Amino acid sequence: MLAAALLAAAPALAEDGEALFEIHCAACHNTGGTGNPGLAPPLDRPAFWQGLGEAAPEYLAGVMVSGLNGTLVVEGQTYAGLIMPPVAGTTDEELAEIGTWVLGTLGETGSALGVEEIAAARETRPSHADLRAMRPAE
Repeated sequence: MLAAALLAAAPALAEDGEALFEIHCAACHNTGGTGNPGLAPPLDRPAFWQGLGEAAPEYLAGVMVSGLNGTLVVEGQTYAGLIMPPVAGTTDEELAEIGTWVLGTLGETGSALGVEEIAAARETRPSHADLRAMRPAE
């Protein structure tokens, strides 16, 4: 029921989510989530988000709340030595809007990220190792 309500609200959330992404995420992940080689991987990769399946909202909430470090190889580009910090200065609602935009627009998943996933991630604080283990093979 909640997921259906989130998906129904997705167009409005997408507009807000994109604007919030530009404020909080684009400095590293670039406008439109196209990434910065060597700094931050592209997020506009539907195969990646779809490869996460039903775990995509949980993964994204975990990364937004806990950050992520460790070596990643994305589309042949290595990202190592830099740590993505947790997204600071945002409310759970704002993170949910950003996440819904990432999952829906960049990931083409049809999934939404709700405040309950953000709250669960804040409670459990998934480790960077656990988050990396969730990632599908690229």
